[in-house]
Amino acid sequence: MAERFDKYMERCLYHPADGFYASGRGIAGRRGDFITSPEVGPLFGAVLARALDVWWHELGKPDPFPVIDLGTGPGTLLRALALSRPKCSKAWQLVGMDRANNVELPSDLENGVVLANELLDNVPFRIGRRASVGWEEVFVQDGAETWAELEGAPPAFSGSELMEIGRPFPLHTAAAELMADVISRSPARIVAFDYGALTTVELAQRGGWLRTFRNHERGDDPYLAAGQWDITTDVALDQLPPPTSVATQAAFLRAHGIQELVVEGKAHWLANAARPDLAAMRMRSRIGEAEALLDPGGLGSWLCVQWAFGSPSLAP
Repeated sequence: MAERFDKYMERCLYHPADGFYASGRGIAGRRGDFITSPEVGPLFGAVLARALDVWWHELGKPDPFPVIDLGTGPGTLLRALALSRPKCSKAWQLVGMDRANNVELPSDLENGVVLANELLDNVPFRIGRRASVGWEEVFVQDGAETWAELEGAPPAFSGSELMEIGRPFPLHTAAAELMADVISRSPARIVAFDYGALTTVELAQRGGWLRTFRNHERGDDPYLAAGQWDITTDVALDQLPPPTSVATQAAFLRAHGIQELVVEGKAHWLANAARPDLAAMRMRSRIGEAEALLDPGGLGSWLCVQWAFGSPSLAP
């Protein structure tokens, strides 16, 4: 029986026995299947901690100050935040949410900040294309794809009428619903980091948006060894609720002091290089971490997408 691509992806990733994540195969980190910014080292979390301090002050230093890591995985980002100990840590409530830990998103996120690092690319998506008449989408049967009439309403992204016939694109129905649900809970800010493009048309024309990963190896065949590979996509922002600001990850990190933290790390290392301890080694590692996080051909080019509500700070 044929199943829509997003249903197939849901099963491949999250089936309780055979899914890539649910079975424990999909692990972030150097010994896992892929590395995201928090796994590069604690510097990413240290910069985010500085940003959280800014937003906390803008909000009038609320106590409690909910900070939700949506799609937390092994919790690497939360540990880095806790290690940084910003001023707002006396009021924050750090919560990691993931499909695996069954923690529910609070109904009221007033004065809260929601972080989503490489989450939206992993929300099961559909694959569509314009047909000579109407729209089609991918269904999967016996490990192969077939195209059939698109279910439900036609795509509503900007420039859909200009989409080239036969050119596939990701359809983020579930990710859009997720973001709308988070917004409905009234957080002060949502901050998402991910790979993507401003428009669906741009992403379709660029191609290469369908990604698979395993053991730090990238592929592009989501039907190869189903359940044994991660399946992700670049995110087309015009299918999500309109954000307040969009910048590159590099721009966001620079705006919130990554270079200052690197300078601090160098100074600490030089002062303790003769008899280095763990703290000194961690400070020294900031140099290499910053290079990776700011890399314009890699993590630095990821998008930082923000939805800010009632906050004066709309900069990156």
